[in-house]
Amino acid sequence: MTKGLFIKTYGCQMNVYDSARMADVLAPLGYALVESPDAADMVILNTCHIREKAAEKVYSELGRLRELKTARAPEAPMTIAVAGCVAQAEGQEMLRRAPQVDLVFGPQTYHRLPELIARTARQRGGVLDTDFPVESKFDFLPETTAPQGPSAFLSIQEGCDKFCTFCVVPYTRGAEFSRPAAEILAEARRLVDAGAREITLLGQNVNAYHGAGPDGQETWGLADLLHALAAIEGLARLRYTTSHPRDMDDALIDAHGANQKLMPYLHLPVQSGSDRVLAAMNRRHSADDYRRIVDRLRAARPDIAMSSDFIVGFPGETDRDFAETLRLVTDVGYAQAYTFKYSPRPGTPAAVLEDQVPDDVKAERLASLQALIDAQQEAFNRASVGRRVPVLLERRGRKAGQLIGRSPAMQSVHAAAPESCLGRVVDLEIVAGGPNSLRGCMIGAIGEPSLSRGVPAEAQP
Repeated sequence: MTKGLFIKTYGCQMNVYDSARMADVLAPLGYALVESPDAADMVILNTCHIREKAAEKVYSELGRLRELKTARAPEAPMTIAVAGCVAQAEGQEMLRRAPQVDLVFGPQTYHRLPELIARTARQRGGVLDTDFPVESKFDFLPETTAPQGPSAFLSIQEGCDKFCTFCVVPYTRGAEFSRPAAEILAEARRLVDAGAREITLLGQNVNAYHGAGPDGQETWGLADLLHALAAIEGLARLRYTTSHPRDMDDALIDAHGANQKLMPYLHLPVQSGSDRVLAAMNRRHSADDYRRIVDRLRAARPDIAMSSDFIVGFPGETDRDFAETLRLVTDVGYAQAYTFKYSPRPGTPAAVLEDQVPDDVKAERLASLQALIDAQQEAFNRASVGRRVPVLLERRGRKAGQLIGRSPAMQSVHAAAPESCLGRVVDLEIVAGGPNSLRGCMIGAIGEPSLSRGVPAEAQP
């Protein structure tokens, strides 16, 4: 009999990819995805530890699941599992605090799910597996994957060796690991065969990719991999995230100008515009280093849209330091960016630093920074009005006859379009631009346009 599987995913796109692969691993055991935990025989919370109070949100959800589990009949028990970075960080403590949890496993061990589920049936108490195994989980995942739709994620690199003082990733995801190029190319072809037109390559430091080349004799960088992926017939678009400024090498910057399938959008987190704060964060680059990288990217690809991450209120951040962040944002001009108040992560060096910034000061700085980012994003969107933009229409909108997709610059675009356009790249004329999205209209006959180079350079903020 088919068993219901419900997976709730928190956080980053890496977790979205991992959740999909968990479903692939469990499919041979008879598990099929359901839309709510009420109909599930197994519930997995795939957690993220980056955001503030991440663990508390998980425990709150576990409280609701405990009630569901208690109400189930004995002959139809519910298995509750917690995966991901909170599971890795909390480990045995999670089993102690939430005895309703049957299974806790980290982001490197979900390929063992069949074995772990069997163990939960044999032993009393919860099962814990938060090891960092010697073998790569990718060597044990099934080749067959459920279709992801027109836009798909593909994990090529995991872990981090940077050890930024605010970040838990090196402790929860482990050291940097890059998959062999041959495995990635094979998975990409399977995704395209299943209907993907766009693939986003994922990694904690994706541009640190250094995988074995197809011949096994050389090491490929990300630029090499992107070049090979661009040769796959039927694949129209490539993206990658998330990057570190220290790993933006010459070949990768050049690829943004030479690789026509690589979209003109880059998420390149900088975190702060103050050199003093960047040094305290152990970022190992300066604000001017970042500016020079952006200048080189725009020289290679003038229409590239930039995105970033910023943390305000890092321990010791002064008004002058924050002013340097505002100056960097003004200098660069972003199509979008993500802003966060600093919050301590237990076990990280920054958590024990003195001179923690008061929360009201952090809130005020966050509001000022977000206002500047919002203004830049709206200006970028409004600059697209009147332009012809190729949009990959990925899903249905809330209104009848409406489809939603992404521009080359990652802008959300909605338009009235026939169902036959779903999953296709269609030229749209942008007729309105707001703070968060664009509205487009179909141009002429429906067809597959030639690959576009993206939005014009003058659409930059």
